[in-house]
Amino acid sequence: MTEEAGQDTGRPKLAVWKFASCDGCQLTLLDCEDELLGIADQLCISYFLEASSVPGPGPYDLSLVEGSVTTEQDVERIRYIREVSRRLVTIGACATAGGVQALRNYADVAEFRSVVYARPDYIQTLATSTPISAHVPVDFELRGCPIDRGQLIEVITAYLAGRTPDVPAHSVCFECKRRGTVCVTVAHGTPCLGPVTHAGCGALCPAYGRGCYGCFGPSDSTNFPAFVPLLRRDGMDTLDVVRVLRTFNTAAPEFDAASRKEQHG
Repeated sequence: MTEEAGQDTGRPKLAVWKFASCDGCQLTLLDCEDELLGIADQLCISYFLEASSVPGPGPYDLSLVEGSVTTEQDVERIRYIREVSRRLVTIGACATAGGVQALRNYADVAEFRSVVYARPDYIQTLATSTPISAHVPVDFELRGCPIDRGQLIEVITAYLAGRTPDVPAHSVCFECKRRGTVCVTVAHGTPCLGPVTHAGCGALCPAYGRGCYGCFGPSDSTNFPAFVPLLRRDGMDTLDVVRVLRTFNTAAPEFDAASRKEQHG
């Protein structure tokens, strides 16, 4: 699919872009070899540096963007990508909610640079890590750290078919019920973010007896004023609550607001 990157095949063009991230979501796409073979005759992966060193020219019918915006160059680059993309989909926690690197949003970046780097004057970075949607319009956000391969294929095939992706917006609790997993909070008093976390992981952690830690970000319906007291009931103090909300999706508005309220009262 990538050997024709520089040619005009007449098929829809897919581009995959990387910003500040660990590449995990791009690897999820590479892991979809069998599934992609099924749609290979309908799609041309024109730009994907993780898989090919021969990038094809735009415009692109669908761009998948991994990673958060952390430099001035990132801001300019994402604007260009938006201009050459008919559809733009952000994939993963970094692109949709700033990622782990958004922890800088609560600290002094200049101090970090002075402590971590021998020559901090070489480092160019913004004071914050922000999701792609903070800078350009986004057609769809696919959550997860990393994303789910089934949901990714659904997004790609949906746009090939000209329809809206069918990705559930309910919480992880629904997935626990579907697979018959006993609620770890009710049964064992284990703190769990399942009630406020977007579905997509298949309730993996609760299935192994541990609480959900929110890697798919907030669901479309959250009620933190009612939820946080449950975390306290199950043994978490203020610092614990702040920390559990500030992980992969720390800059997600719902998680951010709840953690700030908990920290500052």
